[in-house]
Amino acid sequence: MPELSRFFGIIIRMYAEPFAPHHRAHFHAYYQEFAAVFALDTLELIAGEMPQKQRRLIEA
Repeated sequence: MPELSRFFGIIIRMYAEPFAPHHRAHFHAYYQEFAAVFALDTLELIAGEMPQKQRRLIEA
């Protein structure tokens, strides 16, 4: 899984599944023991948890 960005201890990654049907376009964010999935179009939190401070940094 390629790492797209790393900042303030937050890691942003995307998965590629070329032959599998995939849902809404999204990326995965990791911070310490937290993991969350965000939609690319609206930056809506789809799954997981992220502290508010880090969530604001990700959305920015």
